[in-house]
Amino acid sequence: MKTEINRRSILQSVAGLGLSFLVPALDLKAAEERGSKREKSLIVLWMAGGPSQLETWDPHVGSTTGGETRAIDTRLKGLQIADLYPQVAEQIGHLNVIRSLMSKEGDHERGTYFVKTGYRPDPVFQHPAVSAILAHERPVDRLEIPSHVSLGGGQWPARGGYLGASFDAFRVFNPGRQITNMRPLVEDARQVQRLASLDVVSQAFSRGRQIQTENTLHQLTVERALTMMSSKQLKAFDLESESQMTRQAYGDSQFGRGCLVARRLIESGVRAVEVTLNGWDTHASNYGGHVTQAGILDPALATLTAELKERDLLDSTVVLCIGEFGRTPTVNPLGGRDHWPKWFSCLVGGGGLTSGQVIGATDPQGKKDADDPIEVKDLYATVMQTLGVDYSHEFITPIGRPIAFSDGTPIERLLR
Repeated sequence: MKTEINRRSILQSVAGLGLSFLVPALDLKAAEERGSKREKSLIVLWMAGGPSQLETWDPHVGSTTGGETRAIDTRLKGLQIADLYPQVAEQIGHLNVIRSLMSKEGDHERGTYFVKTGYRPDPVFQHPAVSAILAHERPVDRLEIPSHVSLGGGQWPARGGYLGASFDAFRVFNPGRQITNMRPLVEDARQVQRLASLDVVSQAFSRGRQIQTENTLHQLTVERALTMMSSKQLKAFDLESESQMTRQAYGDSQFGRGCLVARRLIESGVRAVEVTLNGWDTHASNYGGHVTQAGILDPALATLTAELKERDLLDSTVVLCIGEFGRTPTVNPLGGRDHWPKWFSCLVGGGGLTSGQVIGATDPQGKKDADDPIEVKDLYATVMQTLGVDYSHEFITPIGRPIAFSDGTPIERLLR
């Protein structure tokens, strides 16, 4: 019969194996602080596939572009959104609506890259996602779980880019369930013996190969994995302690569970979390597809916003709901809308940003350019500034090229 893994005994036993563990003490301070005293965090709700602005935050009922969508009033005076989002309508006043985001990338992969990084793809190197920049620039002391996490299955998760693979998001494909491979399959003594054998191999490989060894991140990966496996902070990924009422409020979906886990991770001190909702590529049956998607997004987004506010976490947490582009003003013969990067919508708020603003306006006929256009790079310069990151800082990439985290300009209307 296996004995229960003992955190201290395992780590003490392997400490002399040359793995030089950096084992911090559990820090509960981050979970206790609220309001402006907290270090700031970021939650990105990634709408993979490109949601239609006309079926979400920018409906044009009765126009040539409006389609089947109807609109409802919100708590924010004068603002209407698609009637598919009654719960978000109650909470949207805590956020801001941008209806005039611009992009030149109409391909899913390129559009995802652009909207996650603020830069168009470069053949020479990879830019980091904004969430990775935050994890790099604002490290969390005594955090035993990753500070950059991606929840849900996405084809192109947030990457560390030129900051290094260690800043890639830690991926959890089925949030709310127990993370796999987090418990040793053998007894304590056997685990120590295995680690000792691994250390013999590792040291043999590293002789005369210092640079190659460092580039593999092998030792760092082993250290972090073993620390994480025995950390109490792993409970942030588990929903067993949450009430059935809370879980139901977020919705019985992978995305809903992901949003609840995101709140728990932020409470535990995690710096950046991405939660992915797939299924927005509605080239056929656009309206029906958005009805389905709204049934998932509406309760999850509304409950996440409400809980962050109730727990005094919204002022320290930027929430960004966005996809790689929008959908065409015209409906195609299959009842779908195609890719449309010219102008599209997002929600953003919290983290010290203003709230209740509606920026930009689009043409109900779908022919004119949007009023008050907003560039993605300016959105991210704004987000970084409110998160305490110097968006203009020039980082020297591995190929020796200096590049700013963002070449945008903050949107002053969103800054307090």
